[in-house]
Amino acid sequence: MDRYDIIVIGGGPAGLAASVSAYDEFVEAGISKPSILILERDVMLGGILNQCIHNGFGLHTFKEELTGPEYADRFIRKVKERNIEYMLQTMVLSITKDRIVTAVNREKGMFSLEAGKIILAMGCRERSRGALNIPGYRPAGIYSAGTAQRLVNIEGYLPGREVVILGSGDIGLIMARRMTLEGARVKVVAELMPYSGGLKRNIVQCLDDFGIPLKLSHTVVDIKGKERVEAVIIAKVDKDLKPIPGTEEEYKCDTLLLSCGLIPENELSNGAGIEMNPVTNGPKVNESMETFVPGIYACGNVLHVHDLVDYVSEEAANAGRCAAKQVLRENNGADVPGDGEKAGNTKIVAVIAGNGVRYTVPVCIRPDVMDPEITIRFRVGNVYKNCYIEVYLDDERIMRRRKQVVSPGEMENISVKRELLAKGAGTLKILIAEENV
Repeated sequence: MDRYDIIVIGGGPAGLAASVSAYDEFVEAGISKPSILILERDVMLGGILNQCIHNGFGLHTFKEELTGPEYADRFIRKVKERNIEYMLQTMVLSITKDRIVTAVNREKGMFSLEAGKIILAMGCRERSRGALNIPGYRPAGIYSAGTAQRLVNIEGYLPGREVVILGSGDIGLIMARRMTLEGARVKVVAELMPYSGGLKRNIVQCLDDFGIPLKLSHTVVDIKGKERVEAVIIAKVDKDLKPIPGTEEEYKCDTLLLSCGLIPENELSNGAGIEMNPVTNGPKVNESMETFVPGIYACGNVLHVHDLVDYVSEEAANAGRCAAKQVLRENNGADVPGDGEKAGNTKIVAVIAGNGVRYTVPVCIRPDVMDPEITIRFRVGNVYKNCYIEVYLDDERIMRRRKQVVSPGEMENISVKRELLAKGAGTLKILIAEENV
């Protein structure tokens, strides 16, 4: 069985950044040819970025505005310059707690590999119509927004001429603009929640600039048509998200696009017995992006859904660097602290999501292992205006940052220094405080 120091599952933005970072860490330590392997199920590296031909990528990472393929190409070049090994059209079937990876491809058939460390970077998938319980027949003309994006941008097909979009996630917003530019008429974007799930800039640039209405607290209650979509009925919902009788509106259309959330691709993680966060549907990780199964790391959208690919790359670089450091420690016979859940005598600071905060990444921090400063990412559960992000170390408030507005569609982050965490007893709490508190 072939063995690699690090196997990265997924060749999208997270997998590419993680492999490059791990390689550089090995080289800095004096290892000239690190054994790193990327396994990618698609026909090319780059992941979902290959179909995201709009700009807006790379402002944080490269300090310039790039399209998705341009952003991916920057990292693909880095992988190829370093001669990092990768296999395309290779589907990973399973991983085990002792880091055996079983995969299949056309050339090798089914095969197994042994990994010193595994980095999970499988990304996420869209929520399908079947998960939304929309009544009606199953006619042609119903697509997820990502499928429509691929059809338009890569395959060269226009899915329809008159379009209704359910869900205001970033992909749905971007496709509202894309379909309009291709000559289709987007009649409305309906959003179940009382707030948009996308970035504010996308609402402005993709809807407002094209006069496309956004109806908050609305959902699709019926789809008309048997062979092809003929019309969509939307209705207003109450505070319990139930349709209100008498508020129905009918929109004649031939296409319905669904942009109703993303789900991290964690079938492999579940098979390996990795402990999951029920809020993010991704693994629980510590400050090193290591899951509670020692030696298995996670980063990018398989961990939690991001709004900016720059943050994916930053998080993945941290995972790759930490995985490489752990390999180097073990190869040198150093005393290695345990994982985030069973760390023995290693001090652990639990990161707690307080009032208004849905989740945090990571969920625990080991001050004696972490970098001099750590970035904690989180999302809020509602729209809050003129509020404060507050951070408590045990019962002492150590940070208070005023925010004009925070919303679920935009990820927030704070930075905390190691020496500060070393002083605490064991909990770090992040919460949203109203202005009068």
